[in-house]
Amino acid sequence: MSGAGAPSIHSNGAGLKVTIVAGQWHTEISEGLLAGAHRALTAAGVTDVTELRVPGSFELPVVSKAALENGADAVVALGVIIRGGTPHFEYVSAAATDGLTRVALDTGKPVGFGVLTIDDEQQGIDRAGLPGSKEDKGAEAAEAAVATALVLRAIRS
Repeated sequence: MSGAGAPSIHSNGAGLKVTIVAGQWHTEISEGLLAGAHRALTAAGVTDVTELRVPGSFELPVVSKAALENGADAVVALGVIIRGGTPHFEYVSAAATDGLTRVALDTGKPVGFGVLTIDDEQQGIDRAGLPGSKEDKGAEAAEAAVATALVLRAIRS
């Protein structure tokens, strides 16, 4: 499993404003990612959390950018892209990944990357923080966003 060697991140995010932007495809998996992000933000002491839902992963970058430009300190971007029999998977995966990277660089604010690019539904269930899951990628993305926002705050102060 890819989670081997993952860091243990425990940050105090009190005072941060975080927006979760979540795609709606593959409901069971996406809801698991969303719950994991909320758990991690609560554990980090983040109380100013906004949740925005978008149709799918392709729409994550534009809404993430708008959230960051309108006062969010960090975004947690959550989505599920399952490989199919057409090149659609590659196009959407690249657009989401490249777009979210560009948003972070253009705004100078962190985007926690919680977009699962997987071969089948079971891989998503294994990573969604659901009961019996091996990983919690929603929580990991939220933890990374908070930790990075705090590093950037320290650099800029």
